[in-house]
Amino acid sequence: MSTAMNFGSKSFKPKPPDKGAFPLDHFGECKAFKEKYMKCLRENGFENSLCRQESKEYLECRMDRQLMAREPLEKLGFKDLVEEKFEAKNEKA
Repeated sequence: MSTAMNFGSKSFKPKPPDKGAFPLDHFGECKAFKEKYMKCLRENGFENSLCRQESKEYLECRMDRQLMAREPLEKLGFKDLVEEKFEAKNEKA
């Protein structure tokens, strides 16, 4: 009986996750990017390291359309791809 009395006295306050909770793409704004990424995964035996460029483009689309919080791509694990793009841009100039 004592457990019934203690149960009501404690309150649980859920905390949202730091990452991973973002709006769904209900209007398909990034569907083409998602499909390109999924196609790459299928063609490469679901080896996600071979589809990093497609993954980066999909996340950029989501951030551009406020479907997820904007984060630096370096923080999301794409530092090498960002540096490659920067170096290629400098070579053209």
